[in-house]
Amino acid sequence: MSAACCGTPRNRGRSTLAVMSSLFGDTEVHRFVRVAVERAVDQYPNGLTYAVPADLDAEVVAGARVMVPLGRGDAAAAGWVVDNDVTPEIDVARIKPIRERDPMPALPGELMELARWISGYYVAPIGMTLSAMLPAAVRKRVGSVSRTMVQPVDPPPPDIKLAPKQKQVMAWFAAQDAATFPIDERTVALESGLKTTGPIRRLVDKGLLETRRQTVVEADWSRQAVDRSVPDALTDAQRAVLHDLTSALDDGFSTHLLFGVTGAGKTEVYIRLLHDVVKRGKVGLMLVPEIALTPQTAGRLIGRFPDHRVAVLHSGLTAAQRHQQWAMVAANEVDVILGARSAVFAPVPDDRLGVIIVDEEHDSSYKQDQIPRYHGRDVAIRRAQLSGVPIVLGSATPSLESWFNATERGVSTLHRLAERAPGLRLPRVRIVDFAAEMKSLEDRRVNLIGPTLRHAIEETMKMERQTLLLLNRRGFANYIACRRKSCEWLLQCESCDVTMVYHLHRRPSGSDGERPRGYVQCHHCQSQQRLPERCPECGDGIVTFGLGTQRVEQELIRLFPDLRDGESLVRVDSDTMHRAVDFHDTLRRFGSGDIRVLVGTQMIAKGLDYPGVRLVGVINADTALNLPDFRAGERTFQLVNQVVGRCGRGRDPGLAIVQTFNPEDPAIVHACAHDFSSFAREEVGHRRMCGLPPITRMARLVVRDPDLNRTMERAKGVEASLRSLADDTIRIRPAAPCPIARIAGKHRVQIELLAPSAATMQQLLATARRHGILAADASLAVDVDPVAML
Repeated sequence: MSAACCGTPRNRGRSTLAVMSSLFGDTEVHRFVRVAVERAVDQYPNGLTYAVPADLDAEVVAGARVMVPLGRGDAAAAGWVVDNDVTPEIDVARIKPIRERDPMPALPGELMELARWISGYYVAPIGMTLSAMLPAAVRKRVGSVSRTMVQPVDPPPPDIKLAPKQKQVMAWFAAQDAATFPIDERTVALESGLKTTGPIRRLVDKGLLETRRQTVVEADWSRQAVDRSVPDALTDAQRAVLHDLTSALDDGFSTHLLFGVTGAGKTEVYIRLLHDVVKRGKVGLMLVPEIALTPQTAGRLIGRFPDHRVAVLHSGLTAAQRHQQWAMVAANEVDVILGARSAVFAPVPDDRLGVIIVDEEHDSSYKQDQIPRYHGRDVAIRRAQLSGVPIVLGSATPSLESWFNATERGVSTLHRLAERAPGLRLPRVRIVDFAAEMKSLEDRRVNLIGPTLRHAIEETMKMERQTLLLLNRRGFANYIACRRKSCEWLLQCESCDVTMVYHLHRRPSGSDGERPRGYVQCHHCQSQQRLPERCPECGDGIVTFGLGTQRVEQELIRLFPDLRDGESLVRVDSDTMHRAVDFHDTLRRFGSGDIRVLVGTQMIAKGLDYPGVRLVGVINADTALNLPDFRAGERTFQLVNQVVGRCGRGRDPGLAIVQTFNPEDPAIVHACAHDFSSFAREEVGHRRMCGLPPITRMARLVVRDPDLNRTMERAKGVEASLRSLADDTIRIRPAAPCPIARIAGKHRVQIELLAPSAATMQQLLATARRHGILAADASLAVDVDPVAML
């Protein structure tokens, strides 16, 4: 059936061609296709049937984007051709014709297959999946301009008299490689020494040059810092790993986990592997979790591939830049692609991909939080499988899923880099019991920097070295309450079941006598309001307590008057880094030594390589430790271990100080000892006892509605329906409120599914989808392999 159809069945006794002739009149139609519209039309997972007008026959191919009429009102809708030639299962009189073909290039067949897999695995309409794979800048054709392209006529007409400037142009053409034609007439004028394009157009009139209009994508770029440095030699461990990975390039699809301590030289292995891939005439794709990691990595790749095109794909680019880079990839004009999560959808032509590399594969930023809720790492694995190429997953703190696959399931090959590169040593790490330190302080004010860390910062500043301070919580204070102990008022968001966070309006001055002014914000629905002057219940004053990066910034200015806010001291979080260029500029200044102290959230914990960093301080290692999420310990280990690894990349091993209220917690102890294997062994053991991933596979269903009773009623209905379909191997946890039970005015009730394998889980979800239990709408979110449980 087709939702694109309307009217009632008729003409059943007539031939298909006769019906088509009467239906479309003068419009000749030869075939039918299936189109997945970019809407939540999940009841037609294979697409809707449309007719292809003869004048579009050559243009409408699988992977093409088209405009079609949808529904009774024939509203214009964009969609994708998912099946190029189908036999209608309904009366052809009810089938509507495609209106037009989008001029963008058709998606490669491998990407179309990937879209089908994502749609099924992550329970998402295929049209919306395909739409998510394409940057909005490409759909809107941002930066597209039409240019006049010229090339010489072959053979040229004889005996044409030319003016001097026309001879000048023809001489320029004669000196060029014919492979560069056609070429923009403005480029010809500039390079042949003309001030205008007039002589070129007169050559066209005389028949010596021919022209055509061509649409190209143009974008303005700032200068990219390029790093051409090459290590003197690889270590024995690097050579062994590189040999194994290079050998795998000829063996088709395989999965590899590169487990290397921070500073072990994983990036150098990636670059040399990409070199080998490019030599073979293939394209290498490298993913990083966030745009924060792209400046340094892009600079290294561009510097090491001076004779090849490196495309960069991430959300920090302008719209025109994103379109330009995407168009270059689609036109088969690049050899190396670097990007964040969505770069896994780079339109590399079929059979051109040579390898996929996923750096920092453990990072939760690879998980998309909107439909389709895919995981970039897992989608990359599937794409490598479809393309028949190896994939390398790299990390100093692998996800337990990847570790389990390599060490117990045997579906991935484990490679180790156990030591840092020559000249680098792992930092000395000291765990500080912050509760004990606070008891020794006579200062009763809020202190986030204890005596041990304060002394280390002083010493680092005297040595003219740099400091990184991590606190994975932004703002100034996360609790606003009445100062009267008998009053229990606490400022909470009106639309969410969370406390509001206090933010300063301006940078702190450090004056103890001046009360900073600010506002309060909900970090879930983003609503804001003024900070109340008094308690609304008893009229007494209010207090702000808790911690955040702004409070650390204020304390640093108070403790170290020589630091200049915004100059030698800079805060890095989403409140200060509004654009990618802000972060890139901060990293440039930090790399040059202008910034002495960098304080920030997890943005500074990943992938940054600066030899001037002597000290890393973790203000509070416990911020994620006690969250109601079974991955809390894993996430804490990863964050602490990663940020500790940012120091010790210069002349000395460096020092890391980790402040914690839980100095004996295994995640913190093992992270500070750089002992991932022991942590993983213990954590997997706990997960096995509880039947949690990676031992099992999980799906999380969240029902959302402004009315609590409606929310719970639907959740229980979904739960009952799933129980009627599930076998005994699947555990279904009863519907219950989420840890954050209300966000943006909507109550949230979750149902957790646990299955022994991905295949078992997929069978249940597919059956529930066919029965309409998991309809794609705003009130039900289906998250397969969730990474966050709040």
